[in-house]
Amino acid sequence: MPKLRNIIFLLLIVGALWHFYGETFNESGFLGVFKDIHSDVNELKENPKVTGAIDDFKQETHLLVTQLRDFLHGDEQQGEPDLDTNKPRLDTPREQSFSIHNVELGDDRQQVEEIAGNPERTTTNEYGAQWVTYHENYQNFFMASYDENDKVVGLYTNQDLLTSTNGITFDSTRDSVLSTLDDPLKGIRKGFVTYQFENNQEYNTFLIENNYVTIFYDKHEDFTVTAIQIISSDLEQQKKQYFAKPSEELREGFEYQLFDLTNASRVNHGLSILTWEESVRQTARDHSTDMADNNYFSHTNPEGQSPFDRMTEDAIAYSMAGENLATGQPSSIFAHEGLMNSLGHRENKLNKDFKALAIGVDFNKDSQPFYTENYITK
Repeated sequence: MPKLRNIIFLLLIVGALWHFYGETFNESGFLGVFKDIHSDVNELKENPKVTGAIDDFKQETHLLVTQLRDFLHGDEQQGEPDLDTNKPRLDTPREQSFSIHNVELGDDRQQVEEIAGNPERTTTNEYGAQWVTYHENYQNFFMASYDENDKVVGLYTNQDLLTSTNGITFDSTRDSVLSTLDDPLKGIRKGFVTYQFENNQEYNTFLIENNYVTIFYDKHEDFTVTAIQIISSDLEQQKKQYFAKPSEELREGFEYQLFDLTNASRVNHGLSILTWEESVRQTARDHSTDMADNNYFSHTNPEGQSPFDRMTEDAIAYSMAGENLATGQPSSIFAHEGLMNSLGHRENKLNKDFKALAIGVDFNKDSQPFYTENYITK
C-alpha cells in the first residue's frame, strides 16, 4: 500500500510539472525546463509578499514545534531550572524565631527528610560535623547539620525558604533587619581570644535563643537578605579556633560546598547549573597550595603563569575559562557570599556561558583556607 501511494504521488508531481513546463520540454528538453524552474523560483523569492509569507510560516512552525515539544517533554530541558517547581508552602516557625524549608533547630532528621526527601550530598564542615545537603536539581536548596542524636543543630540556605516570627524574609533589607533585631555581635570568643567580625555591611551575626544567626546581604540587590546560617551554641563551641583544623575531609567538604552554593545561586538567577569538572580540580588545588605555601594571593603565580597558562599546562581543553579566588574566610559559605558581593567574581559565578566548574582548596600553616574556583566551557 505505501508503495502504491508513492507511485500515485510521483505521477501527480510529473503531471503538474508537465502542465507548466511541457511545452518548454518539447522545445528545449530537460535543460530548458531546469532554467525555467530556476527563473520562476527566483521570481518568487524576490516577491516581498511571498518572502513575508514564508517567514511567517517558518515562525509559526517553529513556535508550534516548540510548544509541542514542551507539551510532550515538560520541563526536561537539561540544566534549565524551573523556579516554581515544587516550591514548598512555608509555615510560621513553631518554636524558634526562624525556620528554613519548614525545618527548625532541634527537629529530628527523620522529620527533615519527610519534608525534604533524601539528601543529595554529605560533606565535612568547619564545626567538625557535616553539612547534609538537600535540593531538587538545586531548587529548594538548603543544608542541615545534625548532632549525635540526629537533631538539627545547624541550617543554611541561600534561597527563598526562610520564614520567621519577626517578619524577616529574603525581601528584607539590612536596615530593616537591624531595626527589627537586637544589636548584632561585634565578635565571637574562642578560648581566650575574641575574633572581631568584619564591618563590611555584607553580613551581621546575632545571638538569638542561644543560637548564632548570621544574615547575609546582597550589595548588588539593595542590601536585601540573600542567605542565612543558623548555628546552635553547642555546635559553635565545638569549633575551638577561628579557622578549623585542616584535614583532607574538610578540604573536600569546602570544595563540594562551594560548588553546590554556586549552583544554588545560579538557579536563583534563572541560569543553567554547572557540571563538576574533575579534570580541573587538581589545577585549582595546585594553585591554592601554591598560594598557601608561598604566602601570596594572586591569579598570577610567582612563575608568571595566569590561570589560562596553568590550565593549558595541565592539558585542560577549553574554549573559555575564568577563575575566582578567596582567602581569609573561615568556611565555604562565607567565601561564597563574599565572592557574590564582589562584582567581577559574581560575574564569573553567574556567567551564562560557563558550563563546568571545579574547586580546589588548601590551608596554610595557620589553618587559613585558600579557595580557587576554575570555570570552563569546552
